[in-house]
Amino acid sequence: MIQEFKDFIAKGNVMDMAVGIIMGAAFTAIVGSLVDDLVTPLIGLFMGGVDFSALSASVGDAVFGYGKFIMAIINFLIISFVVFLLVKAVNKMQPPEEEAPSGPSQEDLLAEIRDALKAR
Repeated sequence: MIQEFKDFIAKGNVMDMAVGIIMGAAFTAIVGSLVDDLVTPLIGLFMGGVDFSALSASVGDAVFGYGKFIMAIINFLIISFVVFLLVKAVNKMQPPEEEAPSGPSQEDLLAEIRDALKAR
């Protein structure tokens, strides 16, 4: 059983997944810091430091903090846009892929087959 576990852990896809999760967590910290420390204060300058977190509604003893939900949506949109810009910048730095040489089209092949059958 221990050998089966070692074999399972040693498989490439499990190790790749583990590395991806660790790198994702590190990248999340970087993007979170970028958004919290640079982008959000910059947006706060233009919006006058608007913060919706204190908005709430009460029904009996239950308190619905919909302001926190609004702030979570705003933060999600900001983070998504920053990640989009990062991915776009990284893709620009990569060299363009060379296109594979194209062969004859399907129509050309079918025409050749037709002509070969006619020649018989």
